[in-house]
Amino acid sequence: MTTDPAAIVYRRASPADIGVIAALHADSWRRHYRGAFSDEFLDHDVWDDRLTTWTERLQTPVPGTRTIVAEQDGQVIGLVHLVLGDDPTWGALIDNLHVSHERKRSGIGTQLMSEAARALLHADPHAGVYLWVLEQNTPAQAFYDRRGGQCVERQSRRPDPGHRFRYVWTDPSRLILTD
Repeated sequence: MTTDPAAIVYRRASPADIGVIAALHADSWRRHYRGAFSDEFLDHDVWDDRLTTWTERLQTPVPGTRTIVAEQDGQVIGLVHLVLGDDPTWGALIDNLHVSHERKRSGIGTQLMSEAARALLHADPHAGVYLWVLEQNTPAQAFYDRRGGQCVERQSRRPDPGHRFRYVWTDPSRLILTD
């Protein structure tokens, strides 16, 4: 499916977005994290878990966090959550990046990363940015590789969700799309 980039609005998330963001996040985990998390959790508890997380994040935002959504025709179709100054070495953390399954490979994830980089550089022009990706999520790793991310670390997270990789961008300005 191709998406008209002009028809997509990128904006800061609000408490009104909690339910749709939680649903998008839960669906993404169900599709990509089988084997990393238990089926019981993914089939029954992930929705409540993500609803709790997003309620906390958006009703009482922590200073230095940004959640940006991609919206088309009034529907949230993607999100990125950024935590400024998260790590003294690597900088800001992209804690979540999710695009609705139907909209994958349409440029929305790339644009969300660009929006996160803009927000970061506006707040701290000298910061880097990083994220964690599960070892089994090879499509996401390929996406980050194409965006110029460098995999610098493999870390174990037992018992769940297993191994993960740290991807870094020491120069986040390279993520910013230009017209």
